[in-house]
Amino acid sequence: MSKYTTQFKLSAINAFLERGRGFRRIAAQFHMDPTLLRRWVEAYRLHGEAGLSSTGERYSALFKFSVLQRMWRDALSLRRTAALFNLGNSSQVGRWQQQYYSGGIEALASGKKGLNTAMPKPPAKPRKIAVPLTAEELAHKALLDELQYLRMENAYLKKLRVRRGGDEAGERSEEKARMISELRQGFPLNDLLKLLGLARSTYYYQLKAMGAADPFISVKASIQAIQSEHKGRLGYRRMTLELRKNSPINGKTVRRLMAELSLKCMLRPKKYRSYRGVVGETSPNTLARNFEAEQPNQKWVTDVTEFKVAGHKLYLSPVLDLYNGEIVAYQTAIRPQYALVGDMLEQALERLPEGAKPMLHSDQGWHYRYPKYRERLEKAGLEQSMSRRGNCYDNATMESFFGTLKSEFYYREIFNSVAQLQAGLDEYIHYYNHKRIKTKLGGLSPVAYRARSAVA
Repeated sequence: MSKYTTQFKLSAINAFLERGRGFRRIAAQFHMDPTLLRRWVEAYRLHGEAGLSSTGERYSALFKFSVLQRMWRDALSLRRTAALFNLGNSSQVGRWQQQYYSGGIEALASGKKGLNTAMPKPPAKPRKIAVPLTAEELAHKALLDELQYLRMENAYLKKLRVRRGGDEAGERSEEKARMISELRQGFPLNDLLKLLGLARSTYYYQLKAMGAADPFISVKASIQAIQSEHKGRLGYRRMTLELRKNSPINGKTVRRLMAELSLKCMLRPKKYRSYRGVVGETSPNTLARNFEAEQPNQKWVTDVTEFKVAGHKLYLSPVLDLYNGEIVAYQTAIRPQYALVGDMLEQALERLPEGAKPMLHSDQGWHYRYPKYRERLEKAGLEQSMSRRGNCYDNATMESFFGTLKSEFYYREIFNSVAQLQAGLDEYIHYYNHKRIKTKLGGLSPVAYRARSAVA
């Protein structure tokens, strides 16, 4: 294989990073193997330009063993492990693993190839071990081997439960071959074949029948990890934004992979509810469904929603900034008294920077027509706006937040007390402000979007 200069590698890497196209297209443009380009890009991201030059260094057995331990501990692929330690070639890590399985730590020493050597020359004399392993080293090796086998068995059983719902009977050779292919990067093939009771020839026959191995195994693992972190709240659009933080990927591909994994975000129920209230003094609908704001603290919206838990009710009154969808302040109470809205308003006003006087929009609920509430707005210099009577669409952004809150949090959990629900609301609103990304905000959370606009 021809050698590539550092300048050539940098040109290919920059073309991939700047154009955001797939590895295959850029590799075809530079007349090279896409797997090699993927290795260069990963090494460049981890180590910069230093990761593109081969040192030719000879590694000690202790270093090799530490690399293998890191790979086993974090369940890394061979390519990821090689990039992490700037080894240049993932097959090198695979050879070290085979050497360790064939002869333990001793086989990792320089010049000892183990069982991985292709066509070894027959030794003139029987091989002698110069320094036999001590009892402590033998015990350590036995523990490591046992740990590796248990990890492999545990990974196999997890996949089996997911695929067959815990029923281990009647597993076909095709299913066994597919699971071996998924687990092969983390465990030796011989051990997997022995564990699943599958002949090597049968495995390769099934592999050929199925076609190439699934190229999206690592992507599926990332999708499952992200969905678990967000408690199943992400659809394919926001999942795509999360995945693009590490590598480019097409949104249609993410949607297909999530369908294969049976991962879907919960759709909120569509309900229409309105409270006309008693006719009285109101304010005009100044907002007029213009839910866009050019800067923070320009337009606020508010409303009250109700939760039921353990035979009791809990009411939530938040204020939302239309600039970035951030919850500026909120208050909970077990009774819908004026203090619920009044305390929320005081919290919001305390957060206002000097000189800011946002418009505050609400429905025509009695809290917002209460004289004390209107006087407090007038004293603070805030303009009051109200939806038309019986029209929830005039406050659609606030209603949308309530729908998101209940579908992603309230309807998915079981609460035993009001205090437990209150603690969960605090946790979710913090998550909503600081971690929940939005496509409308370019894949940023509300707080991150506000911070970026402040810097700009």
